[in-house]
Amino acid sequence: MSHVIEEFTAQVPVWRPYLRPVVLEEATPAQRDALKETPSNTKVSDYVLVLAHDPETLSVRTPLFNRIMYDRGGLSRAERELGAVGSSIVNRCIYCAAVHADRYNQLTRDESAMQAVFAAGADADLEPRARAILQFAAGLAQCPPEADTAPLRAAGLDDAEMVDLVLSTALFGWANRLMHTLGEPVAKDAP
Repeated sequence: MSHVIEEFTAQVPVWRPYLRPVVLEEATPAQRDALKETPSNTKVSDYVLVLAHDPETLSVRTPLFNRIMYDRGGLSRAERELGAVGSSIVNRCIYCAAVHADRYNQLTRDESAMQAVFAAGADADLEPRARAILQFAAGLAQCPPEADTAPLRAAGLDDAEMVDLVLSTALFGWANRLMHTLGEPVAKDAP
């Protein structure tokens, strides 16, 4: 019986790496230095510990991730999370979709939007601004991209907000591929 989660959910699964994560107690000085800053400044996850096998890249990746997703100004935090979800549903990254749907739900205190997204994808019936953001993110994640900024402008997004949406969506095109390649989402009770 497979314990891999294959359906979208806002309940964050466990991410099981295919590679052995770096063990903190055995980390090299370069790895420890790269691990000083973590995504969202929370715990050091197995995902980050796998990325620590390449400390030079991790030391650039984490500050970039944090600035794209958490800087002030431009697109709201919740809307950046919506862009990440839009990319993740197109790329079928169950883990990233769950993490960022959960964050979106926490920020908005409303689970109905993510329920609609997981039921209907980019065609979810959302309020106009959220729908424009989701559809743009999903279109940008397509290969080749099918993203049109006119609906964003019509929904009231300014240039800075559109740049933030492009950055958060593109960041998750990359992150989704890393997650797929380096591990898989499993049920919390999986062996």
